[in-house]
Amino acid sequence: MHVGILGGTGPAGSALAARLASVGVEVVIGSRSVDRAQEACKVISARWPERTLRVQGGDNQAAAEAEIAVIATPWEAAAATAASVAKHLEGKVVISMANALAKVGDDFEPLVPPRGSVAAHVQHAVPNTMVAAAFHHLPARALANLNRPVESDVLICSDHPAAYEATAELVDLIPDLRPLNAGSMSNAGPVESLTAVLLELNIRYRARAAVRLTGIDV
Repeated sequence: MHVGILGGTGPAGSALAARLASVGVEVVIGSRSVDRAQEACKVISARWPERTLRVQGGDNQAAAEAEIAVIATPWEAAAATAASVAKHLEGKVVISMANALAKVGDDFEPLVPPRGSVAAHVQHAVPNTMVAAAFHHLPARALANLNRPVESDVLICSDHPAAYEATAELVDLIPDLRPLNAGSMSNAGPVESLTAVLLELNIRYRARAAVRLTGIDV
């Protein structure tokens, strides 16, 4: 599988890149700056010299040319970044993992982006793609530590069955992650907003809590 991560030089994007590469996925880390993307790849490779991690750096267009694209930019840039490479994303599955949050004093507060969620805004910006909202609740530091598993459910919202299936297949490649169908894109807003609660819990308890739902056997 070939995955491109647009805006993948930040903590969440580079962590996902490392974790996917650790299970054999070929990953392109994209950025507006090719140098930054290549530096992010060097950092990942240097941290795990004993592993063969297929990560390479390029611009966002190079990332968009992959089989599946992940938008890992800050939330306010997600839709514009997708639109800037729309012709390379056409007909593909695009995964939005950004959360619209603001730091207000010591608290994180969820925001309401255009169309109710970052993922819905991305779908509007690139209407000829199949967008799924996913990977919002995985702590970046834990995801980046390849010596430890990340135990979590990954809630996936999409209006496209093919996008759900492709995203779930990607999640299933990572041990101890479980993909769950959280419904249509209309549910993406609450899913994204829950990240603010998890951040508060992790700060308060000095933890790296993720989401695990009980009572579901799949």
